[in-house]
Amino acid sequence: MGTLVCFHAHPDDESIGTGGTLARAKAEGHRTVLVVATNGDHGEVPADLAPGETLVDRRRVETERSAAVLGIDRLVWLDYTDSGMTGWEQNDHHQSFLQAPLDEAAALLADVLRQESADVLVVYDWHGVYGHPDHVKVHHVGHRAAEMVGGVTVFEVTMNRDAIVRQFSAASEAGERFGDRDDFDPNAPADDGNPFGEPESAITHSVDVTPYISQKRESMRCHASQLTDTSFFLTMPDDLFAVAFGTEWFIKPGADHGLREGWLFE
Repeated sequence: MGTLVCFHAHPDDESIGTGGTLARAKAEGHRTVLVVATNGDHGEVPADLAPGETLVDRRRVETERSAAVLGIDRLVWLDYTDSGMTGWEQNDHHQSFLQAPLDEAAALLADVLRQESADVLVVYDWHGVYGHPDHVKVHHVGHRAAEMVGGVTVFEVTMNRDAIVRQFSAASEAGERFGDRDDFDPNAPADDGNPFGEPESAITHSVDVTPYISQKRESMRCHASQLTDTSFFLTMPDDLFAVAFGTEWFIKPGADHGLREGWLFE
């Protein structure tokens, strides 16, 4: 058995991108560790915060609940502040993850990798799936930490842009709505001007997580301050949700093969 460390930018990212993978790894006997770079303080502020409760407080509790649902063995916070979207003034905050010196942030993650004798580290693809500055920073920090430690296999989680287009087209032909995001075009410029996710030709591993889809969805529900019951992710019928999120997509840098069904522990 091995140890999987998933490095994510914000509370709730672990559910959407790797919730099924974390649940599967745990079910197969691997140790699972979630490292969250920021406190998520620039997320949506819910109306039901208790007196004295902050958004950061709420999101920590939500993440702890999500971790319990997924069976995560250890949750680590690096405690940087959320950098906000591209061009926001928060990008320049001295405590933001974006402004953190690369080797400083990488050393924090490297410490966790050493403590855990990590076998696999998951980060984001080169543009953080959709260009969010904190996601892009996770890519660079994660790879640098792996270099510092050595012996860790790195996978980059992404979204399959071509699969999303196919799913939208199939739903349209069947007269169904694929969630409530009629305005979403994965081929349009995202936060950094690049299209959403990666083309299928750039992806190396499709990971089947359909046996864990209920855990993944429940993990998302734990993040109620950000993913409300009316959100795109949670309004889908179960069958459409399984189609959309029953596969998680990864790139193994340097792999000498194209896309195939695989697993992070092979």
